[in-house]
Amino acid sequence: MKNLPIGFIDSGVGGLTVVKQSLRQLPNESIIYLGDNARCPYGPRPLEEVKKYIWQLTNFLREKGIKMLVIACNTGTAAALDDIRATLAIPVVGVIHPGSRAAIKHTVNNRIGIIGTQGTINSELYELVLKEKVEHLSVTSVACPEFVEIAESTMFNDSDIQTIVEKRLKAFEQTDIDTLVLGCTHYPLLSETIQSTIGDKVHLIDSGKETINEVSTLLDYFNLSRSADDAINEPATQEYYTTGNTEQFSKIASQWLEQAKPNVKQAFIKGEIVVESDYSQP
Repeated sequence: MKNLPIGFIDSGVGGLTVVKQSLRQLPNESIIYLGDNARCPYGPRPLEEVKKYIWQLTNFLREKGIKMLVIACNTGTAAALDDIRATLAIPVVGVIHPGSRAAIKHTVNNRIGIIGTQGTINSELYELVLKEKVEHLSVTSVACPEFVEIAESTMFNDSDIQTIVEKRLKAFEQTDIDTLVLGCTHYPLLSETIQSTIGDKVHLIDSGKETINEVSTLLDYFNLSRSADDAINEPATQEYYTTGNTEQFSKIASQWLEQAKPNVKQAFIKGEIVVESDYSQP
């Protein structure tokens, strides 16, 4: 069981920010990743539709064999975490609770900002989780739907990106927040621009990084961690699947993960399931 990979699912490339942290913190662990680029972004979609998609991605990885599932998507976490966690026999981790705990830890003035997709913001799950833990927090949430499109595309120039980020973050000007949660795993890809725009006095919370801290803890708790000796006997592997364009996915993955040629394979959406091969072919 412990030699099985950790499964990661996301609406597209954003979950690679979580994988990057896994490769750094848990180098002995194998990973298998599925990005649903063909239906990205999830943010504008109804949560019930997102829940359906997350289950499809989950079942694809269950067929492959995984020892833990990471829903590396904030909208997907809001839509499906509780249902999937209650159903699967393996540990299931989302990205909202770890990011919320980190925000509470870092804030000094108890004023926290959240940026995310429309779906994540509309769910109000971040605010609910935060205020369940510390009732007197002031939470300001802002939807930044264009940020996912920027991360998924190479069509934007630096000037356009700066203008879009400034426009969205303007909503925080009078809030006096000292902590900002990047409530979408795509957003760390824009962290430098976000930080320079919001200012150095505001601490950014990378929910992906915090999520892997929780993954590490759970691996130890359930005795699923692989040691350096385990990795010598059976080297860690990485497998990446996308329902979208493999070439574009590979390009972004190579840049972000600092790997020359990530092992990217094609997955297809066939009705209610995701499959590795195109069954429409004779």
